Amino acid sequence: MDHPRRILYCHCAFAQVIPKDVKQGVLERLADSGADFECVPDLCEMSARREPLLQQLSEQPNTRIAACYPRAVQGLFTAAGSPLKESGLEIVNLRVLNVDEATEALLQPAAAETATPEVPETPGSETTNGELS
Repeated sequence: MDHPRRILYCHCAFAQVIPKDVKQGVLERLADSGADFECVPDLCEMSARREPLLQQLSEQPNTRIAACYPRAVQGLFTAAGSPLKESGLEIVNLRVLNVDEATEALLQPAAAETATPEVPETPGSETTNGELS
């Protein structure tokens, strides 16, 4: 199974705003999937401490972050002086998704990995009302 290059999982250890069953279930499924991911105890605390890891994470393209509301996650990185790059960024909101939905969103291949190349039309293969002309 293809995975995005980077998954960042926030365990929300201090604010505890993510339902316990969701964060535990997603963490277990990520571990069982074999996907490479980075687990941090709490993005809020990391932001308050302006941890250098946030700068490194913010510069990574094609990143999926499992945390809370996208606006809050973006604000945390900005407050730490490391605004997130928009290139390939996806934030999976564990506050509103269940375990299945969140895990699927985190583990699905990136859009670029699933894009189907356009096949040029072969002359004479045009269709009219679904029939070859």
